[in-house]
Amino acid sequence: MAAALITLIFLSYLLGSIPTGFLVAKAKGVDIRSVGSGNIGATNVFRILGKGAGIFVLTVDAMKGALAVSVIGPFVERGYHLSLPVFSSWTSSSSNLSEIMHHLPALAGICAILGHNYTCWLRFKGGKGIATTAGVFAALAPAAFGIALATWLVVFAASRYVSLASIVAAVALPLAVWLTGNGALLIGVSTALGALAIYKHKANIERLRAGTENRIGTKNPESPASAPEEKKS
Repeated sequence: MAAALITLIFLSYLLGSIPTGFLVAKAKGVDIRSVGSGNIGATNVFRILGKGAGIFVLTVDAMKGALAVSVIGPFVERGYHLSLPVFSSWTSSSSNLSEIMHHLPALAGICAILGHNYTCWLRFKGGKGIATTAGVFAALAPAAFGIALATWLVVFAASRYVSLASIVAAVALPLAVWLTGNGALLIGVSTALGALAIYKHKANIERLRAGTENRIGTKNPESPASAPEEKKS
């Protein structure tokens, strides 16, 4: 069992750790960590490099989460059934085998989000995990994801704050998971990941309280060559 779980954790983390925003900005000659909010996520890329780059980063970051759930989890399960050598330590004598397999997609999603938030390629400093979490729950619990997405859209339309919309959606996600009839595992996972997303927005919360948070649609005062407004987190 240990070999299979280690493989799942490693592959999912590695997929999530791909620093999409950093790589896209670097290709354009910009270190995204030194401009805007200093974050490598889609919102900062959108502000600094424009809509096209921001949408691309958002899409790829979401796909990392979805692929971890829908590809890596099933790959490990198939590896057991096919008796691949890497999974040889996972034997059918385990009384909890079926239950563990049922949890593999959720574990893969968690690892992908941790990879995005704490990428090994950037000294374990990454994004805030909103897009990757969205991809994970789009694959794990589509109905709950739809409710959280609708919540995000309503709050964003009313406020024009990406951070506020993300925080409210993170609060709404566990409730949506519960309302759509998912089990205790996903309720617990969504609660923990929602709390992590809120924690990663602590600097945004401070700026929202101070009235200094940037709205989408307002002119960005910085260029790629200018100084960052906050330390990257």
